Amino acid sequence: MLFPTSLVGSYAQPDWLIDREKLKGQFPPRTRARELWRIPEPLLKQAQDDATRLAILDQERAGLDIITDGEIRRESYSNRFATALDGLDLDRYGEILTRSGVPVPVPRIVGPIRRTRPVELEDLRFLRAHTSRKVKITLPGPFTMSQQVVNDHYPSTAETAMAYAAAVREEIADLFAAGADVVQLDEPWMQAKPGLAAEYGLAALNAALEGAAGTTAVHICFGYAALTRNRPEGYSFLPQLADCLCDQISIETAQSNLDTGVLESLRGKTIILGVLDLSDMTVETPEIIAHRIRRALPHVDADKVVVAPDCGLKYLPHDVAFGKMKAMADGAAIVRTELA
Repeated sequence: MLFPTSLVGSYAQPDWLIDREKLKGQFPPRTRARELWRIPEPLLKQAQDDATRLAILDQERAGLDIITDGEIRRESYSNRFATALDGLDLDRYGEILTRSGVPVPVPRIVGPIRRTRPVELEDLRFLRAHTSRKVKITLPGPFTMSQQVVNDHYPSTAETAMAYAAAVREEIADLFAAGADVVQLDEPWMQAKPGLAAEYGLAALNAALEGAAGTTAVHICFGYAALTRNRPEGYSFLPQLADCLCDQISIETAQSNLDTGVLESLRGKTIILGVLDLSDMTVETPEIIAHRIRRALPHVDADKVVVAPDCGLKYLPHDVAFGKMKAMADGAAIVRTELA
């Protein structure tokens, strides 16, 4: 089918589950942030399961073709996986600057980074059990995780990234074995630090993807619109992903009004095309979505386009998130009919 639709990863979490004002008042946590949850620990998993069912149902009602778990169980896109690995001191934090220049607490690496158990396997199994549609699950990429810690163990950050790559590769293998159709690695820091991404980040990313048994994607963006106000008009690290082992590349085009000519450099890859402006709380019409899809078609084959939001819907009000998601599916249907 032309123009299948999907979320990038996250969906709006319910207010009864998580303190959304507190969530919006800080940058995505790199350490554990249990204080964000409104539900006490003995009932938290049950509440997260219920909210995940609702997120799956909303995606199906909106007409999406590839379903995620909405990342409902996560405090941020990265910390659920990153803080589950061995080798970290999660009690005596370090500190780094975010891509916006704000200091935030982060774990410290004090020993070898190792994955001693599956982290998101049960999340994937739950998702797979609650929809008959294709499913996608997301992981933080090794380069991004290497930028979100203080390294007190490895001789270099490049070696840190490779250690994370090994952990991610093991997780990917388990996720595909359990029925994932797509596994996506989120690498926003490749855009933020293109020099280091070229120096060793792409090698670490490829090491994580090597031997993957299913369809793999990489998401690269300018940051959540709710938190990152100043956005460039183009990517500082995108054509280099032509050499990435992934099958799909997820980009944003709506918020930055991206010159889609850059997609020429990625011919052969499937493009997960971001068509929802998450900085604007106005729900787009399906016709606007259709226009944003058409903008890309001179530069990417129609059968290699997946339609998605620019980034995660985590910070949007629920009604806005659902409305945009529905408009996205309806807009994709317009262009699908045109080309059929």
